Parts: sequence; C-alpha cells; structure tokens
Amino acid sequence: MNTERKIIELIATDRIDIPISSMSGKLKRAKPKMGQEIASELISPYAGERVYARIETEDELKARGTKDGIDLFCQNYPRQGAILRGYIEEQRALRESHLYFGVNEGCRLTADDYMNVMSSLGLSEKVSSDLYPELMQVSRNLSKKREEERSVLIG
Repeated sequence: MNTERKIIELIATDRIDIPISSMSGKLKRAKPKMGQEIASELISPYAGERVYARIETEDELKARGTKDGIDLFCQNYPRQGAILRGYIEEQRALRESHLYFGVNEGCRLTADDYMNVMSSLGLSEKVSSDLYPELMQVSRNLSKKREEERSVLIG
C-alpha cells in the first residue's frame, strides 16, 4: 500500500474514532450512574419479567503504591516508613459493591430497547434504525456468550 493510501486510512480512522469514542465515553459514564440509581431502589434481588439484578459486596485486596518506592522510602526514613506501611495496610482491604444484571432465560431485549439508548446518544430515529442491525451483528460476533451476566461497580 502506498503512503498516500495509508495516510488517507489514518485520517478516516481518526475521524471515525472521534464520534465513536465520544459515544463510548457517554455510555461508560452512564453505566455506573444507572447502576447506582438502580441499586438505591433494590432492597432484595430483582427478578422481573425479562431481566434481573442483584448487588454483591466483596472484600478485595487492592495494591496501593509501588513496592520499590515504598521500600526505598522506608530505608531512608524508617520511622515515617513504618507509619506509611500502616496507612497502606489500612487502605488495602476495600469493600466493593457491584450490581450484577442480565436477561432472563428465554427473554430478549427488543430493537426499541436498543434504539432508545442510541437516541439518547443523539442519533436520529432513522440513523438508529439503520445502525441497529449492524451493531447487533458486531455485538454477536464479539460476544463469547450471548446471555452472559454483566456487572457494574456501584461503590
């Protein structure tokens, strides 16, 4: 492929990336907010006609800081290093809450369900309708397991 063609492809890729990245960002920011709103309404696991959701809280060890930097600090400042290690240990065990959700066995979301989300991103009804079949095909091709359970961090 010649240089001109490569540059043209780079420019086209960049121009396509901008709106897709923007929409992706909107969707990624919306999921935790939506999850927190749903979680605030859940008293117990939800089992609806088509979908379900539940909250699970887990203790997870989280790495804080870099080991080498802390070791060097502790060598140079042993008293302060001991205090620092204490703070790190306190922060290591964090509780995380996740909202798990999915579609009930034998149920599906409708084209309207998806197109409403696309409309919320600023796409017209016509564009949403035209884009829907292609997005669903790409989604199916990328999905390892169609009815997989998903989760979003809510706290």
